[in-house]
Amino acid sequence: MKVLDGKKIAERLLAELAQKAAGASKRPRLGVVVVGDDPVIRSFIAQKKKAADAVDIDVRTYPSPADITTNELRRRLSEIVHEGKNTGIIIQLPLPPHINVQYILNAIPPEQDADVLSARAVGDFATGKSPIMPPVAGAIQTLLDEYEIQYRNLHTVVLGAGRLVGRPVALWLMQERAPVTVIGERAEDRAAIIRTADIVISGIGRPRFVTGDMIKDGAILIDAGSSESEGEVVGDMDESSVASKAAFLAPVPGGVGPLTVAILLKNLLTLAKP
Repeated sequence: MKVLDGKKIAERLLAELAQKAAGASKRPRLGVVVVGDDPVIRSFIAQKKKAADAVDIDVRTYPSPADITTNELRRRLSEIVHEGKNTGIIIQLPLPPHINVQYILNAIPPEQDADVLSARAVGDFATGKSPIMPPVAGAIQTLLDEYEIQYRNLHTVVLGAGRLVGRPVALWLMQERAPVTVIGERAEDRAAIIRTADIVISGIGRPRFVTGDMIKDGAILIDAGSSESEGEVVGDMDESSVASKAAFLAPVPGGVGPLTVAILLKNLLTLAKP
């Protein structure tokens, strides 16, 4: 089994982005809206800041208390958008369960939506009008292209239909006219469907869910899910179980994750005005 090294590709991409940022007339700035004080979320933001520092992109966080209401957060976001100081704005997910997530995401105009999560930005992407890609989809495409995997001719099964992984990845593959099957939470006999896949892309956040008996020989596995198990961050793929059957694996950590952050920053520079 060959490991798809996203970290190595991300480092090269960040070096290229640093050159592009250096030529910008104004230092790009990413606004990150944060609700609450979850240590996992702090870790995600720290990763973004570290990568942004390498590219000389400014990162500004906008914290709000965990008990903020949906309407209060929407008003706060409207103020941030109209500041006009950020090149792009993202909402650090997940938000507390009492927040209407899509209503908040829709407050970001497409020209500042570096995560491609507002309804308008998703619509632009789905119709081929967006200049940028959803970061996870962009990261997966970059990985597959780097290793010359001809995904357009292979059957891909996507586990999960969430807004960060499943939905944008499925939209991207449909744009590419690649054969794709999406397995939602209520699908029956998921293992049988997964065994039909040449490529398995998972973003469900269930530790070591995909095992060797669920995949066919030579399958290509892209792990885009992460969760905590026994004090460590693990992916949806059971690496020890799939190693003898898979041809390629993008693991957690070190696969899709670093590239996703790099693609987010690439999006930001694309959105920056000349």
